[in-house]
Amino acid sequence: MKIQVRDVPPRAVWALEQGGVHPLLARLYAARGVQGMDELDDGLGRLLPPESLLGAAPAARLLADAIASGRRLCIVADYDCDGATACAVGMRGLRLLGATQLGYLVPDRVVDGYGLTAPIARRVKDSGAEVLITVDNGIASVEGVAEARRLGLQVLVTDHHLPGPGLPDADVIVNPNQPGCNFESKSLAGVGVMFYVLLALRSELRQRGVFTPANQPRLDALLPLVALGTVADVVRLDANNRRLVAQGLKRVRAGALPAGMRSLFTVAGRRSAVATTFDFGFALGPRINAAGRLSDMTLGIECLITDDPARADELAATLDGINRNRREIEGDMRELAMQIAESLFEEGEEPPPAICVFDPDFHEGVVGIVASRIKDRLHRPTFVFAASQAPGKEHELKGSGRSIPGFHLRDALDLVAKRHPGLLLRFGGHAMAAGCTLDEENLEQFEQALSEVAQEWLDAATLQRRLDTDGALAPAYLRIDLVDTLQREVWGQGFAPPTFSEELEVLSQRLVGEKHLALKLKHKGQPVDGIWFGRTEPLPRRVVLAFRLDADEWQGVRRLRFLVEAAAEGG
Repeated sequence: MKIQVRDVPPRAVWALEQGGVHPLLARLYAARGVQGMDELDDGLGRLLPPESLLGAAPAARLLADAIASGRRLCIVADYDCDGATACAVGMRGLRLLGATQLGYLVPDRVVDGYGLTAPIARRVKDSGAEVLITVDNGIASVEGVAEARRLGLQVLVTDHHLPGPGLPDADVIVNPNQPGCNFESKSLAGVGVMFYVLLALRSELRQRGVFTPANQPRLDALLPLVALGTVADVVRLDANNRRLVAQGLKRVRAGALPAGMRSLFTVAGRRSAVATTFDFGFALGPRINAAGRLSDMTLGIECLITDDPARADELAATLDGINRNRREIEGDMRELAMQIAESLFEEGEEPPPAICVFDPDFHEGVVGIVASRIKDRLHRPTFVFAASQAPGKEHELKGSGRSIPGFHLRDALDLVAKRHPGLLLRFGGHAMAAGCTLDEENLEQFEQALSEVAQEWLDAATLQRRLDTDGALAPAYLRIDLVDTLQREVWGQGFAPPTFSEELEVLSQRLVGEKHLALKLKHKGQPVDGIWFGRTEPLPRRVVLAFRLDADEWQGVRRLRFLVEAAAEGG
């Protein structure tokens, strides 16, 4: 692990401090590219305008016409947290804006696979719907959209995934990543795209005289859901996404959140009054995702759209139970997958440039999580495959991949598909996460093809595991109140939470729970507790450590501690 300190532009630090920003926060923000106070303004008025999002205006006209004529709308969702929150935002927002004929349908991960397929289009038609709206999917659903149009459905695609070589023939497409879209934030999550469509629809309805600025519905009630989906989907937190998340967090902390989110906080043992992005990403998000992985995402969506507290509690408890089951399955699977991955190279050797793992007993619902764990451990682009459980498709493997910085996974799949036509039955995704389906007999060919791309694209610098940190921490900042100050801010993908690094003295160390290292450290003459989760090997007396600030609570007393993340090589 190479630990390196971020550059801190002094002029940006000065500008932020002059604006009244806490000196430590000014340094952290500047190191993450923030240059002035305007970038820290998280007011709703600072959001990028909906009219700059290609397709938002025609989508608004399509929906306004449909609502005016009483046509039935059906949202086709996706089975992850982004898709679930996008569906919930769509259901709640469209109702607020006057839609009375409204339903949703969420594909089954096993039976239907990903996206709008032709069979799903037929199910939407059979439900009596006349307008089909995709959320967090659809940009690659050429056949599904064609079937929906053939059946006489109007189709509005809202998505954020990267498009393939040809766009579907939908009535309207709203996607910041489609060709010709000049929307500044290409990192908008699926839930963010749906929120923007609703903003455009409200504007269209004002122009038609349905609402006035005085009586129009307030869509800010949807922001807690937008924030949750944005963080859980691990999209880059650019300035626009940070504003969406900050606004959502403010409402959650003030108690203005949907019943289902409140219940999820409770079952997760978290307090919504002091909610953080960590809660969204590691407490609420996984519980909603678990439904799509192991059961039916309808449970997650129902939890997010109900206004009945008792029903919300019941659904949150069910999701919590499914998530516990998911953790057990993942634990067993991760252990076996890691053994298979580590068998691909000799001890002391470097891992291969890309890793593919498959076992007939793997569960397709958790292959993505396991791929992420292997990628974190070995620092290589990783795919984990499971046998399809769909009737008639038992010969197919469904793979989920996770990547490292500098290796665009979806582009890699695209190159594999071009070099080996027919090898991939389906594929799609992002730079850091992607999925594909192939015949089991072609797994070895895929593994070889992906390795060839990885060998061509990856160099020694990219394969070197690197951790960017914020350098040394001044002794004056060893305060428990500073932990709260830092945790209140919006951190996440592309805007990393503060991690400090410096040489520390290890006064004592012991194993706790058989797999965590509890530490007594000396930081610039002051003793401080530390914990390194998942570490069992002892540390030398003096070592350069990367750590985050954390509060450890015991018997009602909160004490500052260091959450250790890495040790420098050679230390």
